Formats: sequence, structure tokens, C-alpha cells
Amino acid sequence: MTITQFKYIVAVDNHRHFAKAAEACFVTQPTLSMQIQKLEEELDILIFDRSKHPIVPTPLGVRLIEQARKILHESAVLENMAKRIKGSYEGTLSLGVIPTVAPSLLPRFIPEFKSKFPNITLKIEELKTEDMIDALRKDQIDVGIAATPLDEKGIIEEPLYWEPFMAFVPDYHPMKNDEFLLASEINVKDLLLLNEGHCFRTSVLKLCQANSQEGQGLQMESGNFDTLVKLAHRGMGMTLLPYLTAIDLEEKYKASVKPIATPTPGREVSLLYARTQLKVEWIKAMGELIKTHLPKKVLSKPEQIVSP
Repeated sequence: MTITQFKYIVAVDNHRHFAKAAEACFVTQPTLSMQIQKLEEELDILIFDRSKHPIVPTPLGVRLIEQARKILHESAVLENMAKRIKGSYEGTLSLGVIPTVAPSLLPRFIPEFKSKFPNITLKIEELKTEDMIDALRKDQIDVGIAATPLDEKGIIEEPLYWEPFMAFVPDYHPMKNDEFLLASEINVKDLLLLNEGHCFRTSVLKLCQANSQEGQGLQMESGNFDTLVKLAHRGMGMTLLPYLTAIDLEEKYKASVKPIATPTPGREVSLLYARTQLKVEWIKAMGELIKTHLPKKVLSKPEQIVSP
């Protein structure tokens, strides 16, 4: 039995599909299948029930895969120890970021990160929160950036910043001349929203206390803030934006951005990683770098910001 074979069975367990597992391991499917079959023959057990779709591990296979994950973790510990002894930052760091954070945060720090740590290959993927937690648990990513608190067992949350929500109120709107909005004034029937599954959408609906209310006029949902802002600008409604997104808007839109009065709704954004994570030193270095590229306004949690 080999470390490579353990990597293959863990990959199949993660993807529940031989072809996808082979692609993730950068080998052909016949190569992966042959190595798993050799391991099964050597141990004289069936690891996967191939009659099921998607493929699932057998009861014995579940126990073997769990042990294989531990062995792969310990193997990574040895590799990481060697790198620490050499005092080098060298290898791959896999980062997951929720879609409502990625556009406003990544461009702020990625250029300097690549300059400061040229020997770290940064792999970035946009993931919704539930998929990020699953990826962290399966060691498919090293670290995530998401809205917190989540209170997931075995997952560490290290806050990066606290982001107030801002209202985008276009010229046609009855509240266009208000200096600020009250949370109680925001009507979900008047809002353009992100798609289902985005945690920012959930926060907005909680703020408006209107999860079950039906909308009027245009009922628009989009996967990104840019679309919502452009539609609102053309008279289709108003919307709410995170602070970093709001301050990055084009100049022609900025006059429509208004603060929400205290207690201001907002969100905490944190680094997430598993308690067993080996690259904590890298993750903390990235977190500190991120903070140097953020406005001072979001670096300390104001008492008036409340999570919806």
C-alpha cells in the first residue's frame, strides 16, 4: 500500500465518482481505478460499492478511508515540518471565498501576497458557505473567508473585519434626499436581492423581517451586486450593499449610497480553517496582510453594528 493509493481512495470518497476523482488527482481514470483495485486486493476487502450511483464506500471502506485521511494528514505534517526547518514559505495554499466577499476583497491584497510570497501558489475558488465548510472538513481547501459567526465544530474563526451594510437609493426613489435610512424603513418589497443561497441575502431578509412576504413590481434576484446596482440605478428598486462593495462603486453611483442609522446592520468576515490545519502560519500571514489593505473603518467592531 502507498500514500498515492490513499490519496486516490480519499479523492473518490470526496467526489463519489471515479472520473472526477482522477481529474482531481491529475491522473487517468484507468490509472486511478487500477491502483484502488490493487489496494483492495492487497487488503482483501472491497473499499467501494461500485453498484451504487453515486459510488459509496462499503462499511469497511468507510473505516479504511478514515484511517487513510489520518495517514495523509501525518504525511503532510512531516512535509510541513521540513519546510519550517528550512524557514521557507513554499507550496500551495487553497483559498475558498464566498461570492459576496470575493470581488471587493481579493483585488485589495492578492497582488502584494504574490509579491511577498512568490513561492506560494495560491489557488482560489468562490464557494457558498455550506460548500466551504464541507471543503474544509474534507481538506479540499486550506482556508476560507466567509461571514461569521458559524459555530461549526472543529472550525476556527479568526475575524478579519466588520462590514456595515449600506443602502443604494437611486434618484427616482422617495428616500433619495434622506441623509441616512432607518432599518425599520427598509421594505423588502422594494429591494433587489441576491439569489437564494447567498448569506448576504439571508441577512437582508432577516433585517427586514420579511422572509415570507411577497414582492411587488419587479421581483429581481441576481448572483452579483453589479447587476443589482445597475438595475436600481435605472429605476427598478433599491438594494443593500456591504461597505467594501459600496466604496468601490463607480463615481456615478456613489451619490446614491446612504448609511443606515444605528444600530447599523452589518456582518463579521473571518478566516476559517480546521483545527488540524498545518498551514496556520501561512494563513495568519495572509490574514495580517489582508488587514493592511482594509479601511480603518472596518478593522474594529463598532458597538452599533449588529448582525441581522
